[in-house]
Amino acid sequence: MEHSLLDYYKAIECASQKMLEAALSENWDQVVRMESTCAVLIEQLRDKARSRKLTADERVEKVRIMQRILRTDAEIRVLAEPWLNDIDLLLRNSSPASMH
Repeated sequence: MEHSLLDYYKAIECASQKMLEAALSENWDQVVRMESTCAVLIEQLRDKARSRKLTADERVEKVRIMQRILRTDAEIRVLAEPWLNDIDLLLRNSSPASMH
């Protein structure tokens, strides 16, 4: 079955939504898995986009999807930020010798 370019954008949006759900439940392993899924989908999209073009209506829908993905990404970053700050603090307070 041949997928349209919009199918890839929609799949990325779905995966990013699942990533947000995982972040909300503090399931960081699932966040990482869904991030990997997004990376694969993005690569597939890039590959398909080389030989296919979106119509004007599809470009409008793409913009809407991308805006939702960006909002979801921002929400995930807000949820992950305290965790990332804890890691940064841990790394800053660790001596180089204790990191081996």
